Amino acid sequence: MRLFSVSCSVSLLLILCLALLVHSQDDQSGFMNIDCGRPANTNYTDTLTGLTYISDSEFIDAGESKTILPIHRTPFLTQHFLTVRSFPQGTRNCYTLKPVQGRGNSYLIRAWFMYGNYNSKSHIPRFDIHLGLEKWDTISFNKTSSRVKTEIIHVPVSDYIYVCLVDTGLGTPFISALELRYINDSIYTSEYGSLLLSDRVNFGEGFLPYRYKDDIFDRIWYPFNSFNSSLVYIYNSETWIDSFGYQIPYQVRRTAIEPDNITNPIKIFWQSVNVTNQFLIYLHFSEVQTLHRNQTREFDIYLNGDLWSDYSIRPSNLTTRTISSASPEKGASKYEILIQKTNRSTLPPIINAAELYAVKQFLHLQTDDEDAGSIMDIKSVYKVRKGNWQGDPCLPKAYAWNGVGCSYNVSDFPRITSLNLSSSRLSGKIASSIANLTMLRSLDLSNNNLSGEIPDFLSQLAFLGILNIQGNNFTGLVPSDLLSKSKSGRLSLSMDASLRDGNTDRCSSASCKKRSNKSITWIASVVSTFVLVLIALLVILWIVRYRRQKAHMKDTSLENIKRRFTYSEIQRITKNFEKIVGKGGFGTVYHGNIGDTQVAVKMLSATSVQGYQEFQTEAKLLMSIHHKNLTALVGYCNEDNHLGIIYEYMVNGDLEGHLAGKKLDFLSWEQRIRIAIDAAEGFEYLHHGCKPPIIHRDVKSTNILLTENFQGKLADFGLSRVIPFEAGSHITTVVAGTPGYLDPEYYRSNRLTEKSDVYSFGIVLLEIITGRPAIGIDDEREHIVQWVRSRIEEGNIKVVVDSRIRENVDVNFVWKAVEIAMLCVSIASDNRPPMNFVVNHLKESLSTELAWDETRKKELIGVMSLNLDSDVSGPQPR
Repeated sequence: MRLFSVSCSVSLLLILCLALLVHSQDDQSGFMNIDCGRPANTNYTDTLTGLTYISDSEFIDAGESKTILPIHRTPFLTQHFLTVRSFPQGTRNCYTLKPVQGRGNSYLIRAWFMYGNYNSKSHIPRFDIHLGLEKWDTISFNKTSSRVKTEIIHVPVSDYIYVCLVDTGLGTPFISALELRYINDSIYTSEYGSLLLSDRVNFGEGFLPYRYKDDIFDRIWYPFNSFNSSLVYIYNSETWIDSFGYQIPYQVRRTAIEPDNITNPIKIFWQSVNVTNQFLIYLHFSEVQTLHRNQTREFDIYLNGDLWSDYSIRPSNLTTRTISSASPEKGASKYEILIQKTNRSTLPPIINAAELYAVKQFLHLQTDDEDAGSIMDIKSVYKVRKGNWQGDPCLPKAYAWNGVGCSYNVSDFPRITSLNLSSSRLSGKIASSIANLTMLRSLDLSNNNLSGEIPDFLSQLAFLGILNIQGNNFTGLVPSDLLSKSKSGRLSLSMDASLRDGNTDRCSSASCKKRSNKSITWIASVVSTFVLVLIALLVILWIVRYRRQKAHMKDTSLENIKRRFTYSEIQRITKNFEKIVGKGGFGTVYHGNIGDTQVAVKMLSATSVQGYQEFQTEAKLLMSIHHKNLTALVGYCNEDNHLGIIYEYMVNGDLEGHLAGKKLDFLSWEQRIRIAIDAAEGFEYLHHGCKPPIIHRDVKSTNILLTENFQGKLADFGLSRVIPFEAGSHITTVVAGTPGYLDPEYYRSNRLTEKSDVYSFGIVLLEIITGRPAIGIDDEREHIVQWVRSRIEEGNIKVVVDSRIRENVDVNFVWKAVEIAMLCVSIASDNRPPMNFVVNHLKESLSTELAWDETRKKELIGVMSLNLDSDVSGPQPR
């Protein structure tokens, strides 16, 4: 089946081009690129994609390496098509992949095929490809030079992924290349099964497909060409279009199509070969034009005549919005998506890209991971080359490895219960991996060339009832536990006569045990002495540092503040420190009054060395910076050991208290966005208005204080850092801040930039939107970014909003705010916007929302007037 005939009235043709574009970040850490049939221990970097391919020799030991005929080697042919691995022997041959990220993660797995008459038979084959036990797809070709791929997004329940080529009697199976990509955020839903790609299309101008490096997951976005004059290509030359969820390539999300007539819809339709298939649809939208205030682009989406989207869509010029199936679409012979503008839209609908996946169920379990890993390690250690030792060791039952016996439980993973390696030309010691086959009941290692001592771990195999080690070259003594089990009848032990009278006590003499005890005593004594000395040194260093800090308590840097208060004045101002309004590592904050003016007094604890440093930093900064969205300094106290800072009191406390429900009232949507703008303007001043720039470094909702009129002001500059001009855009410093708000890039690299504040502000903005803390208080303690992202992927944006105000908020303005927040919390700092960008877009969003509110009020007044007129005039004629 092929997706996406697209048009306003006629279908659009997908074009597969030969060249691939590349330009983006170079990170292949989650990739496996396997060139099948390539000689062992060779690799290369593909010139078109920049992907590094390796030989398939370490993933499979069956099949034959072949080369396609020269006539099919065109100049534009990707290198991995030149060789194939063919499987003329055996019905089922499997590759074993073990991605480092392990089970439970999403992987894109893609297989490539090109026949190229590699066997000179000119007989195009048809065969199946399986993922584990079950069929993934059928591979067929239109002609000898056809290049075929199949792609699936799969979440394995095992650490091992088995890709198997199955002979169906219609020709010899083969494969050209096998690729695996880790999709770290599981952006595609997996609750319904694996997703077999039907089509992925870029509705933008161009003739070239985009993949890696443009797409960090190496999805391939094929272009289309409609040859239809009623469709118009549009694009955006701006750089601020991001895709925080599905990571759509920039080249795809900056281009789109729209009908040339505003009244026409966009139609997307496809036919299903199998009406029993269920599909998941993903449609991607970005606004690619700069809209004027009197312009609106809004549209609804219909599937087979029924409204498909829960709300009208307004694309954003900040990021890509993805609308996807809430559940698999029911099977049908034909599907049609219609994208139609709403009545209040002044612009036609657009679409940037789309994906269609068939849902596939992989229900069978694989062999227990530990058992599978152990038997594969045994295979590697002994270089076992039995004919069918490939793929899953136990499944399917008809293809279980020779010499491997398994137990099968319908509700559990198969376990290896017997292993027969008799007469298999084994040499060396008994492999330690056998100890991990914990369900083993029978082990036959007879008639090989094994040597060394018989290991103790064999006696620890609780279920082992049969052990045959005859015909080898073992030395040393037989473990006593094995002999004991044999004598008691719990173990049938077969061994050479020379081993029957052994004793395994490797250290039976008193002198041996005495030496061991003395060694242990000596080591313990040395370690204890070292620990005591280390503790003493640390205590001495702390005392010296503390005394130095106290010696500097008279630092005159505070003398520059305009007003100095005595300690007795501070006591009077605070009514002898009667009311505590906050606490921190520095000390305590008290409420006070200077005449009719309320103030907050921050007093330094006498024992807080770190607090003293933060105290000095905050005092110096507050002396030099002034902005309407920063807390204002009133004065200071520096008398003996009493240091304090007095600043304006914020009647409504901190933002966190209102979001967490600690206050009786709650903030409206408009109040929240205004507070976000206030805070963003404060950070914009620190980053761009101060010379040199200042990084706050402890951005969080408790450090945003609210005035009587709910104006937001930044507070607590104790961790702030100045970036000298000569330092460039960053400084290297010890990581500081609050868990949940910390920039992950700063945490990893110690490189502090203004984008670290941007990340933390993004967390605060998500708190403002959702009413949730940065780190959840439930059992899973889910981070707010993950929580929001998962709700976005479900397609229900409104559920993200704080439930206390949810019903009074327009979903499109929620999208705008969420998009800004998710841009701020981008993992890579280069993808985060500067604060002036955040301020401008928050203001624009609020302004647009207020204008819409005013329009809705006028419409409501008009409706009320009509209703009143109707009531007065009585019944109207029909």
